Amino acid sequence: MSLPNPIPSKRIAVLISGFGSNLQALIDACNHCYINAEIVLVVSNKARVKGLTRAAEAGIDTAVIRAQEYPERIDYDRALADLLADYSVDLVVLAGFMRILSTDFVNTYHGRMLNIHPSLLPKYPGLNTHQRALDNGDKESGCSIHFVTDELDGGPIILQAKVPIFADDDAERIAQRVNSQELTSYPLVVKWFCENRLIMRDKKAWLDNHPLGPNGYAAE
Repeated sequence: MSLPNPIPSKRIAVLISGFGSNLQALIDACNHCYINAEIVLVVSNKARVKGLTRAAEAGIDTAVIRAQEYPERIDYDRALADLLADYSVDLVVLAGFMRILSTDFVNTYHGRMLNIHPSLLPKYPGLNTHQRALDNGDKESGCSIHFVTDELDGGPIILQAKVPIFADDDAERIAQRVNSQELTSYPLVVKWFCENRLIMRDKKAWLDNHPLGPNGYAAE
């Protein structure tokens, strides 16, 4: 009796802008075969950031594409798309990449690009999420992992992880608590994608052939 063909290993590019804690979690998950994939490229829009060092130490190719060299966003995104095409990337993972991508770029990777955002979307898209949660008197915060569309932080949510907000919290303490959830949640979602369990269809995230609700897998 012949065994079923294994799922081919995916080729991942990770886009970063800074420290790279989520990148490191993904590197570790791939190295330990938790994720059936290889991170083939790490791209940053900023030079000399810790995330590039993490990638280099793991033997992963790196590149820096600076916004200053491309005054028009569409030209920047074309350069980025050309680079990713050279690496035959199956999945693009945004891990703290602090740029808004053009519609053309997003469409190129439709259903093949993930982002993690430090709030419980649709609350607080954009920046300063933890301070905004504090200012509004929220009792909880968290992170959201979603497919990327041309709506800022607005693609179908795949998974959310929640953390409490305590009376004496500040934005930094909330950020640390949320980041601890990110480091386990993001590898899990990437694992689902690389096992062909997770897709985007009909403007929804689907897991194991079932559409996820508006708050993703963690819907209550």
